[in-house]
Amino acid sequence: MRTELRIVATTAALPEIHACGGLSARRTGPHAVHLIGTAATPLGGDEFDVVVRVEPGAELVVRSVAATLALPGTATSLSFGRWHFEVGSGGVLDFDPEPMIVAGGACHHTVTTIRLASDARLRLRERVQIGRADEDGGRWRGDLIADVGDTPLLRHRLELGADTAADDALAAARALESELVYPDERPVAATGLTQARLPLAAGGSLFTRTGSLLAA
Repeated sequence: MRTELRIVATTAALPEIHACGGLSARRTGPHAVHLIGTAATPLGGDEFDVVVRVEPGAELVVRSVAATLALPGTATSLSFGRWHFEVGSGGVLDFDPEPMIVAGGACHHTVTTIRLASDARLRLRERVQIGRADEDGGRWRGDLIADVGDTPLLRHRLELGADTAADDALAAARALESELVYPDERPVAATGLTQARLPLAAGGSLFTRTGSLLAA
């Protein structure tokens, strides 16, 4: 299945939503939408493309009504998700959906690209869990590419789950919480090898926590 979703927030009207496939969205406030699954996706072989655009001066809060469950398909275990975020001058985006659960030996690859105006504001949170209870689960890979104007802000990749190096504490993790905040001037904060908030050279910060289970 191929899924396409486009959400556009402006200052002149309620958020615009255009959707086809297994993912849609509903307006839940003047500046808020919730993502809603309309079919079982992603299954192996599925692809979805999501574009979220916040026009200059607009605000948008994005949440979801439930966790997303990735499962293997009959022909392949691999599914793809491409997320593209744009926030214009003076715009504000707060993106915090429920977790992605990669189960049943599935493999899910996500590529997230972000383009921000220099005076935009962003909070983007992602949570991933490999496997359900008493299940080894599958594999997840996430690429995060963010720019402020023409200036690179972040290039980041993490992998979780099966086939990762067992002797690497980060690679062996089965759960991830990641939060990109821009702007953010907080200093470095770290807890052991599995949790850290690091400032970025072009502004903002990246918080990452890995482990065996997502925090409650």
